[in-house]
Amino acid sequence: MPKKILIANRGEIAVRIIRTCKELGLRTVVIHSTADSGSLATKLADESICVGGPFSKDSYLNVPSIVSAATLTGCDAIHPGYGFLSEKPILPELCSQIGITFIGPSADSMRTLGDKEHAKKLARDLGLPTIPGSSDPVTDFNEALKEAEKIGFPILLKAAAGGGGRGMRVVRDLSSFEQEFRFAQQEVESAFSDNRILIEKFFPKAKHLEVQILGDLHGNYYALGLRECSAQRRFQKIIEEALPYRIEKSKQDLIAKDALKLAKHINYHSLGTVEFLYDCEQGKHYFLEVNTRVQVEHPVTEELFRLDLVRLQILAAFGEEIKLFQDQLQPRGHTIEARVNAEDSVNLLPQSGKVNFFHQPSGFGVRVDTFLFSDCFVPPYYDSLIAKVICWGEDRNTAISRLKRALEELVVSGIQTNQQLLLKMIEHESFISGEYDTNFVNFIISES
Repeated sequence: MPKKILIANRGEIAVRIIRTCKELGLRTVVIHSTADSGSLATKLADESICVGGPFSKDSYLNVPSIVSAATLTGCDAIHPGYGFLSEKPILPELCSQIGITFIGPSADSMRTLGDKEHAKKLARDLGLPTIPGSSDPVTDFNEALKEAEKIGFPILLKAAAGGGGRGMRVVRDLSSFEQEFRFAQQEVESAFSDNRILIEKFFPKAKHLEVQILGDLHGNYYALGLRECSAQRRFQKIIEEALPYRIEKSKQDLIAKDALKLAKHINYHSLGTVEFLYDCEQGKHYFLEVNTRVQVEHPVTEELFRLDLVRLQILAAFGEEIKLFQDQLQPRGHTIEARVNAEDSVNLLPQSGKVNFFHQPSGFGVRVDTFLFSDCFVPPYYDSLIAKVICWGEDRNTAISRLKRALEELVVSGIQTNQQLLLKMIEHESFISGEYDTNFVNFIISES
């Protein structure tokens, strides 16, 4: 086991990792930008070190500075969290060269699964159902147009490399295709320095499902249930729950089996998430992609199974055998997570500024992962996520009621948040019935 871990991230996930490290008796070093010098993570870690300016490219994406920080502070390992460098093979490669353990999958696994089209081909070869679409990514407009017409509208444009909803656009007819294609290319080129676009069939009524996988170096593989992440805006998840409410168990077991098949085939030895699209009209699931990191929504699974996934991820990285017994693999009750974002209430644009007062909800079955505290500052340079409110209940109705109570109890003054939108979502009959799909949030906003 290591003695000191560098956390190459910020915000709530940095705080989350620090807490598990403390429980494992590990010292922590957290990196920070000049904009995050007074963050909660820097106050909780044993040490903190500045790696650059406020923009991500100068700090949280600055590989030489991050690796140098790990070396200078005598760290045994680097935990990348999610986002930033968490799915970039260069980081585990450099870690291997200088004798530092990377807490995540191998660089080879990242390469195999990180490119969406490569991962899709692998899934197809293994017999997993995949969404009809272009056989290869495209960069040329005329080639893209031919593919779109062959697939048939509506279609979905998405980045071949990267994620987070960047470049994802639904095109419903030919008249808007060129404009949307150009916009998508510009966005992914800016975000990932890679303008390749995938074209897929778009399903108007669909659910977004994902399987939490975990593997170790001893050949143990686990699928820890499914999460439903259909409540999305601009392809960014807002509410997640587990287990999916309106998907029969036999179908969930089949999807989990497909996820494990993929993990075993490439000897995946870390936390990861295999994502699927579920066509509500046909009752069929399709492989989407693999995220080779801890997910933002991992607490949903943690509360459902009563497991510390970050702890298991760290143990797996250092060669420990992960032995989960049958009672640890049985989900209990229902869990729902709501992402609280710093956004204005009208246009839902990101907000920044000083938080004058912060009060987080508590009580039985309530968990809050956040980096906020009274008088802290939310910088304008990063993702708008400021807190996650996770609620567990003996059943789904109890979990929803508890989340409603928790969101009403939450106080963030000084900046605007999406708190009222979240309450409106969980009180809507489509959500309560479990009949909602990936168009749910857009429908809620249009009703406002």
